[in-house]
Parts: sequence; structure tokens; C-alpha cells
Amino acid sequence: MKSIFYPANERGTNDIGWLKANFSFSFGPYYNPDKINFGVLRVLNDDIIAAGRGFGDHPHDNMEIITIPLAGTLEHRDSMGNIGVIHTGEVQVMSAGTGIMHSEFNPSKTEVANTLQIWLFPKEMNIEPRYDQKSFTDVLKLNELTTLISPEKSDHTLWINQDATFSIGDFEAGKQIKYDIKIPGNGLYIFNIEGVAQINGQTLNKRDAIGVYDISSLTIEAEAFTRLLIMEIPMA
Repeated sequence: MKSIFYPANERGTNDIGWLKANFSFSFGPYYNPDKINFGVLRVLNDDIIAAGRGFGDHPHDNMEIITIPLAGTLEHRDSMGNIGVIHTGEVQVMSAGTGIMHSEFNPSKTEVANTLQIWLFPKEMNIEPRYDQKSFTDVLKLNELTTLISPEKSDHTLWINQDATFSIGDFEAGKQIKYDIKIPGNGLYIFNIEGVAQINGQTLNKRDAIGVYDISSLTIEAEAFTRLLIMEIPMA
């Protein structure tokens, strides 16, 4: 097993008033040659967006874009005619493919929105752009991982154009989580949203992350009430 630790306090930051962003990988004004990507994971931005503010129309192409609200809501509009508001407990996916324009705004007049925006390099280039979102509030269970995203099309998960699986779960102190790699050769990027977890002798506090690869399974122990986002992704 090989691993790379990504401490929360070493993330890049940008504060422009209405947006307070934390960058796990090089993005926008933040550049670190040692933090360009982990496998096909290219972007993990932890954004706090002020009430009534957001990102105006901007283009994307050939990227798989996943948005996970941690607090508040976010409204999406795109050049395909999609309009949707995602809430905490929901996930949004977008295959930019051959090209798309979209905007993202916090529609609340009073509450900030905190979202994770994640970009993966696609499996196939120049596919037809697509958009989807799904609520997982009815299936999330304490001390269990819930699959959010899968490379297989299913009514129970969201699909993206990559051999990646995203899972999330809340775990009480003392609980152990065993994760078996679904596609041989894939690695794991584990992002600790909240709490304290122990992984192979490495402690993860809030917003810390660890990338692990050359493994077939991994055991994680929650040392306090902990919320984990586990991304299984191709390493090349």
C-alpha cells in the first residue's frame, strides 16, 4: 500500500468576499506542482458561497463534474436547458463532454452555501454533454457507506463517464469501515468532511484527506463521530 497525506491546512485558499474557497489541488489562483491531481481526480474545491451570489455563465468541456452540497442550496442552469436546485443530501453530476455553458448560484437570501465541487478526467472524450441529480436522504444510514456515484447505470446511484465510485457515510466513534476495491488497480481518495478517523496509522481530522493506492482493501476507524467521502478512482 502506498499513500499520500493531504492536510487541510495545506490546501490552497482564495477569499474574494462572496466566495471563500479551499483548493485540494491546483486551481485558479492556486498552483502547487506537487498537487495537480491524484489519479483521475483533478479538482476538489471546498467552497463557501455567500447568500445570493455565485458563478455566472462559464464553459466546461471533457470533464466529469460532481457537486455535493454540505450546507445550503445551489441553483444550476446550463446551455442544455437544465434548471435545478440541489440541497444538502443531494448530489449533482455533469458530463461536460464536447462542451457546455452553465452557472451556479446560491438562491438563498440569508444562508451561505457550502459545496464540494469535484472534477474527474473522463473515461471517454467528447461525449454528448449530460446532467443529472439525485437525492440520497432516504437511503443514508448511520454507520453504513452509501454509494452515490457508480460507473454502472442504475436507478439507485448516479452515473458518470469514468470507472469511479463515490460513497459517503456517517460513523460513530469506534466504528470500523472496511472498503474493498471494486475495480482492480483503482486507488482511493478519502476526504474527511467532519470528525476524526484513523487510516493505516494516519490520523485524519476535519477536511484532511489521504490518497491510497496499490491496495485491494482498506480499513478505516472512526475515533469520533465522523463523516467520510470515499472516492474510488482510476490511477491513470
